[in-house]
Amino acid sequence: MKKADIKNLSAGDIQNKLVEVKADFYKMKLSHSISPIENPIQIKDLRRTIARLETELTLKQQS
Repeated sequence: MKKADIKNLSAGDIQNKLVEVKADFYKMKLSHSISPIENPIQIKDLRRTIARLETELTLKQQS
């Protein structure tokens, strides 16, 4: 998810998306530990998306 897309979301939408992305991340990480997934860069991308969502959520809560 791009930063511009995240900025357009409300705080509630960001929280919902964060829960969804974290669940995907943990599933992907678990499946990768059992047997290597085809594209491990997806794990890195999900981790960065989680960080973007958390950062934007913090900014929205402060203002």
